[in-house]
Order: sequence, then C-alpha cells, then structure tokens
Amino acid sequence: MQYALPMQTHAPGHTARRLAPFGTTIFAQMSALAAQHHAVNLSQGFPDDPGPAAAHEAAARAMQAGHNQYAPLPGTPQLRRAIADWSASRSRISPDPDTGITVTAGATEALAAATLGLVNPGDEVVLFEPFYDSYRACVAFAGATPRFVQLRPDESGTRFTFDEPELRAAFTDKTRLVLINTPHNPTGAVLSKAELQTIADLCLQHDAIALADEVYETLTYDESQPHISIATLPGMADRTVTVSSIGKSFSLTGWKIGWAIAPSHLTAAVRAAHQFLTFAVATPLQHAAAELLTKHHAIAESIRAHDHAMRDLLVPALTDLGFKCFNPAGTYFVMADHTEVSAGLALSPETTPDAALCRHLTEHARVAAIPPSAFYSTPSDGGRFIRFAFCKQQPTIEQAIANLRETLG
Repeated sequence: MQYALPMQTHAPGHTARRLAPFGTTIFAQMSALAAQHHAVNLSQGFPDDPGPAAAHEAAARAMQAGHNQYAPLPGTPQLRRAIADWSASRSRISPDPDTGITVTAGATEALAAATLGLVNPGDEVVLFEPFYDSYRACVAFAGATPRFVQLRPDESGTRFTFDEPELRAAFTDKTRLVLINTPHNPTGAVLSKAELQTIADLCLQHDAIALADEVYETLTYDESQPHISIATLPGMADRTVTVSSIGKSFSLTGWKIGWAIAPSHLTAAVRAAHQFLTFAVATPLQHAAAELLTKHHAIAESIRAHDHAMRDLLVPALTDLGFKCFNPAGTYFVMADHTEVSAGLALSPETTPDAALCRHLTEHARVAAIPPSAFYSTPSDGGRFIRFAFCKQQPTIEQAIANLRETLG
C-alpha cells in the first residue's frame, strides 16, 4: 500500500507475500516526514513529554533491586495481580491472575498473540474499518480472511458507527474472530452498550470469539458515552480476549507493557503464541507498571484531564480553519473531513486526497497528521479525512494551531 510519502524500506521481491501489501507503516512514514521538515508531529500517537516521574523512580528502584533477568512467561506475579485489580475497578472484569492474564510487549503483541493463537488458516476475521494498521497484518500472519465492516458518520454527523445489516452480513459459518476497538482509533468513537450487544449477539450466534482492543479505556470525555467492555455482557466472558496496556493511560508508550485478559482456555492459546513471539517483556518495567496500576490511579486521571483539555483546544481551532471535526468521545485523536480545506489548495492528484494534504501540511504548514486511507481496505474510502493526535503538551498544540493558521488562514 503506497502513499507517495517517505520511501519504503523493504527490498521488492524479498518480502514475504503475506507482508508485501503493507509496506512501511504509515506512522513511521509520517514521523520521518515530520522530522525531515521540522514539523509539529500530530501524526503518530505518542506524548511529547517524558512520562510520570513516579514511573521513572519505580523503574530505577526495580533495576537497583536486581529485577533484571527474564520474567516468567505470563508476566511477573506482582503485575498480574495489579492488572486483575485494575481491570476489576475499571472495566468490571475480574480475571484470575494466574490463568487469565498474559503480560505482553504492548497491546500490539497481545493482539498478534491472540490472533495467531486462536485463528487458523482459512478462518474469517471481522474487522471494523478504519482500523489500526496492525490488525490486518495480524490476520495475514494467521492466514485468515478479513471481512470488513465500515464505520461511517451517523445521521447526526457527529460520530462514527456501523450499519447493523452490513455487520450481520459479514458473519458467516467461517467466522472465528471479531476484532473490536473501543474507544476507537482513529475515529474517537466510543461504542455504546447497544452497539456492543449487537456484536455480542452475533458472536454467540456464530460461536465466534471477540478480541477487544481497549487500550484507550481510561481516555473518555463524555459521561453519556462511558467505556464498556464487551466481556461484561451476558455470555461474553467465556469468549472474549480483552487487551490493554499502560502506554496510553500513563503516557508511557515506549515501555511496551501490555496484557491480554481471557478465560483460561483462551489464555492458553494466547500464551502458546506469546512464548514464541517475545516469551517475556522487560522485567524492571513490569515491576514499575505494577506500582503504577496499584498506587498511582491519580496519574491516569490527570492524563485523561490533560488530553480532554487539549481536545477542547485543538478541535475548535480546526473547525475555525474549515475542517469538519468529529469531536472524539474517547482516545486522543480527532478525525476531520478536509474537503473544504483541500478545495482551496493545489494538491497532488497522484495519490489519495488525504495523503496529498498530509504531505502539503507537513511541508508548508510544518504540521504532520495521518492520512486515514491507510486504515481502509479500499484506501479511497478514507480519502476525505485526516487524523490529528492531541496527546501533546499545550505549547505543542498551540504551535500547531499557529502554523496551520499562518498557512491556511
């Protein structure tokens, strides 16, 4: 999948066929382009601060205490207990720390391990698009067939949702897994209980497993649209793998400490793959993560409040510049329809409109965003949108707004 952005890094003809369609991830491409043009990077979703001091201190203590060798395959007992308590308080899921939790190298590895451990070649996996780009690659690794269901703006034009008949048509007697992301990257939608119940009913009807990516579980901004875990719905506890991490909740994306929560029979499948992907992840960071989850809930709340404030700073500014924004109820991303903005610009016709605008903004406005066409099975379906990340410090957001105003008026 090409976007006429930075050069692809693999050698044509040598990449395995199952990976050849994906090229270099769009996040790496846009971050490289941002660095090249000294642009404010609102493309890749990582904070531009060092993370909580309490996290640094906890990690240093763990290293000094000698926790520097391999951790157990499922994760340190301290972290698994902390995850169990965190999940019970946040999501009303109460896993067994020994048989129901696997610590992974971030949520991305948890998703890969779950897919590889549970899906066979020839199975079908239902994916909602736009999707986080690793989802489709995971399905390709497993030799399965993706079945796409598109999230589109609803009748009010304020949030993205799915069409129920389209979703029902995607489930067949070959459906093994449905991958759910809520709060949703990149649209910012938080799936309602009714929407989740529709998905749950189809899982029960077709004996399918739900793989729930809930990494943005703490980042919701509207009390009327709370985060709900599909595992808490009737009949779903025994057929759901719930994935999360400390990366988003504690602004520590580089630590790559994630987890998969599941009943023991599904956990066995996750661990069967995990042991040959990474086996275990950084031991001192696991000890530090356990301390964060146990003692520092206030840090997660302060991060949520900060991101909420940055959303409320960026979205009105984008709207004033002519973008039609879908105000996110969750995550730290905003999807914006750029049709009106692009109409007044001379953009390259040789690529999708979103990629052309993202290149233009990076080069001329010195603000990088993500072209969401990378998150669609048919890239042109995402051509009218671009995605901005607002998980940044206030001066960064203010500089981005100033740059955009200078260039776009």
